Amino acid sequence: MPPVQYNLHEEKDPEFITLCKDLLVTNLVCDNAWATWESVAKSAEKVNGSNKPLWGACIFISAVDLEDMCFTFTELQKAVGLSLKQFFNLVRKMDENLDTISPKVNSAVTKLEKKYEVSLALYQRFVKTCAKIYSSAHTSVLCFISLLCLLDCTGTVLQMEDDLVIAFQLLLCVLEFCTKRCPSALLQPLYRSAITTTAQSPPTRTSRRSKAKPRPPEVDVQLLETLCKESDCSMDEVKNVYQSSFSAFLDSMNLAGSQELPSQACVDTFSEEYEKLYHKNKDFDARLFLVDDETLSLGKVDTPTVEITPRKNQSGEESVPIPPQTPIRAAMYSIQQLRGELTSASDQPSGNLIVYFKNCTVDPSEEITKRVEQLGQIFCQKFAEAVGQRCEGLGKERFTLGVQLYYKVMESMLKSVSINRFKYIHLRFLLSFITVSLMAAIFKLLNNATFHTSLLACALEVVMATYVGNSLKNGNENGNDTDLCFPWILDVFQLYAFDFYKVIESFIKAEPTLKHNMIEHLGRCEQQIMESIAWKADSPLFELLKQSREEGPGEQAEPPATLNQPLQHNHTAADLYLSPLRPSRRVPAAEVDTSAVPSSQPPVPGTRQHRSNSLSLFYKKLYRMAYLRLKMLFSHLLTSHPELEHIIWTLLQHTLQNEYELMKDRHLDQLMMCAMYAICKVKNVDLRFKTIVTAYKELPNTNQEIFKHVLIREGQYDSIIVFYNLVFMQKLKTNILQYSSPRPPPLSPIPHIPRSPYKYPSSPLRVPGGNVYISPLKSSRMTPSAMTPRSRILVSIGESFGTSDKFQKINQMVSSTDWSLKRRLEGDSTPKPLKRLRFDVDGQDEADGSKSNGESTLIQKLAEMSSARSRMQEQKLKEEAEKEDPEP
Repeated sequence: MPPVQYNLHEEKDPEFITLCKDLLVTNLVCDNAWATWESVAKSAEKVNGSNKPLWGACIFISAVDLEDMCFTFTELQKAVGLSLKQFFNLVRKMDENLDTISPKVNSAVTKLEKKYEVSLALYQRFVKTCAKIYSSAHTSVLCFISLLCLLDCTGTVLQMEDDLVIAFQLLLCVLEFCTKRCPSALLQPLYRSAITTTAQSPPTRTSRRSKAKPRPPEVDVQLLETLCKESDCSMDEVKNVYQSSFSAFLDSMNLAGSQELPSQACVDTFSEEYEKLYHKNKDFDARLFLVDDETLSLGKVDTPTVEITPRKNQSGEESVPIPPQTPIRAAMYSIQQLRGELTSASDQPSGNLIVYFKNCTVDPSEEITKRVEQLGQIFCQKFAEAVGQRCEGLGKERFTLGVQLYYKVMESMLKSVSINRFKYIHLRFLLSFITVSLMAAIFKLLNNATFHTSLLACALEVVMATYVGNSLKNGNENGNDTDLCFPWILDVFQLYAFDFYKVIESFIKAEPTLKHNMIEHLGRCEQQIMESIAWKADSPLFELLKQSREEGPGEQAEPPATLNQPLQHNHTAADLYLSPLRPSRRVPAAEVDTSAVPSSQPPVPGTRQHRSNSLSLFYKKLYRMAYLRLKMLFSHLLTSHPELEHIIWTLLQHTLQNEYELMKDRHLDQLMMCAMYAICKVKNVDLRFKTIVTAYKELPNTNQEIFKHVLIREGQYDSIIVFYNLVFMQKLKTNILQYSSPRPPPLSPIPHIPRSPYKYPSSPLRVPGGNVYISPLKSSRMTPSAMTPRSRILVSIGESFGTSDKFQKINQMVSSTDWSLKRRLEGDSTPKPLKRLRFDVDGQDEADGSKSNGESTLIQKLAEMSSARSRMQEQKLKEEAEKEDPEP
């Protein structure tokens, strides 16, 4: 497309058009950037007294949204005079209006931030290491090493630019290659002596006469060992990277047979190659680190540091605190700890495990070995696809560590099953119980393929999380774009999240050497599963809930009456993976308590088993997590109305228990925010959705897509306000309105918050203070007389997220016959997609529109839908009552 033309933009600021022309942007990007600037100019703060930085941010946002980047990020920085950190801060500041930044832009900014942090950490480590190796600053050496590493990481080896560990291992390979070829006079004594004598010896007479192609360079083991020892890095891993990836790179650059450092002309060639990659990726020019360019300057920001687990002394009585570490040092230390814990472990079953296997009715040894081999092939293939095709060897190493941890935890877990069973056995029944019940449970567990796949996946998640680390995360794990992060392992093994959740608690209890940060990580994985991942449309969770629903009103997944009871953490893997499925309640049966019967045994004919252990525990944890999150959000918004907390919780608990279909392909927090808004509406407490969302962003582990990208129906997503008006409120209107009556329904018990064996990172340990933004109430509200009483209580009216055309689109959706009752009965109509969520600069924020001409149509249609739905519900309840036969 042609670049911007002045005659098409006469109404815009000439300086803005000049900036667009300098950046070679198109007319479309120019128009969108100007519109974005106009929408945020009133509330955004100027930088250095000029509009140019804000213009630059708007141009970047528009170019990313339209996928029309005609400039690199460094070119943009130079044009507007902002450092990388300043630019990121400005973009985040603009997002305070909640809708300036789309998920696509947020992802692009996050990717740039992570790549910058990795590059910064590598460069800082590079400078420190070079100061230890070289006795003088040799410009050509520094430039060559930097460019070589940049080419290596960005071009031919790594597809993941934010993998700090592999990038650092490649840096060590570059340092080994260059140091071995550097003149001795430029080396410090330690590294001069570390170079193997044969590495610098002249070629033999035979080699001079030989016309054969030069062989790939061999690793100088002594020098590499010195470099790795200085960095607490595994030499085996670095050697693997050297042989599998770095040697191939050297060969592609015709450097394999070189015994000297390349000339300046060769360095210039490398610079040209990097220039091509830099323009292709449209990111920042990392070569500017070498000249301390202000665009990559940290300013007054300190070097990133992280706290790591204190090291224990020889006696193991007390811990010795370790000072804060750099990201690379912390990552290397965590990996060293993990490898140290697995030194005595094997990637084959131990003797104790073999005894368990041999005593099974069906020996699972062959199946376990075969499964591990098959999953290993899949893992390595997917790892190479995510990281780089030449990194398959690294994938094998990490998989081996995972297998070692898998067998180690399996043995510990099986022992714990035995110990837990012994606690409930009377001595005189010991022999018979062991031979019948205990061994049957263990044997059946060992032949359960889902258990083994989940256990191996959990072990690998610990390994992968250790290597990826959390030192470079931006405090938002939900927005983490790293390919190898959870739930990547679930996709690799095609494992249901609900099945993976069953092993997490047992894994943590069975592995006493698991570090605190890994316990927190697994706890966070469990939380992600409960809040969204387990609620995918194909999840087996819905089948279990359906079976629970078929048992009748008294057979919930977990009765509310148990909420205020302490949560027991004595469940074993056998309890959850061998948890029975209940037969129909209508089967004539005696009410037999089967709690003492091992879950591995089949149900006795004529008896009714208790609810599924796995589903019951899942809901117990879900309720407690949901209440904690609600309490955190409530503390930001409604402390002046403490009586509402219990009511909001009751509505949320009712929704999770009875309307769990609303969770399908959605997020727990979406229901939580809707429940809060609904109760405030019915109780006449003026709380706007914009205010709720603003406070929600201050909570830990949140993501803007949670409130901007909500499923409305299959294939169609919109804002949380649209979801509330068209789905949540319509589904729960009757229940919500009950809380406005003089005799409201009974309140659900407040969950008992236990001392968990692990603590979620999102627990209210650190609630941000003084950062809650409460939008002032506007006077331009719809008068109550313009609404029906029921609609006035519930429907979100008078606070527009955007212009009136936004409301017109929603109104069209509601008034459409295909979108109203017919879509509920047939589900064959596809509504017209809506624009992205928008917030007006005047602070209005609701989904309908106070100035729209279609208000009466919306109210009428919502009332019709509500009336029709009430009649359908009454008819359904009447039919079910007629079919229901009381048990004898």
